[in-house]
Amino acid sequence: MSAILNFFNSIPITARVVVLLCCSNLFMLFAWYGHLRSLKEKPYIIALLVSWGIAFFEYTLMIPANRLGATQFSLAQLKIMQEVITLAVFVPFALLYMKEKFSWDFVWAGLCLCGAVYFMFRKAIF
Repeated sequence: MSAILNFFNSIPITARVVVLLCCSNLFMLFAWYGHLRSLKEKPYIIALLVSWGIAFFEYTLMIPANRLGATQFSLAQLKIMQEVITLAVFVPFALLYMKEKFSWDFVWAGLCLCGAVYFMFRKAIF
């Protein structure tokens, strides 16, 4: 276990934050939307309890990601990073798991988020 922690701690903070946020987003997408596909025939209470159980794991990743990220990024930068990661994880989830059809709106939304990233990080980059 300590070898895993040592390896994780050797990775740059930005990479650790991104990995934790990607993983937490994947859990959250399943908690929020996965039941629409896999539990739609089950009673509401079952979907609710399963979603809460999945969301627990999302929080066990999101909280350390935000705490770690706050050592290097502003709150606004963390939020924009979260939104970009949410879309980056959502599109494959929607296409592959939920079987949604591709829409160019995914691309346009992503480009809008690129603009948001520019404005939130421009002082740090330039």
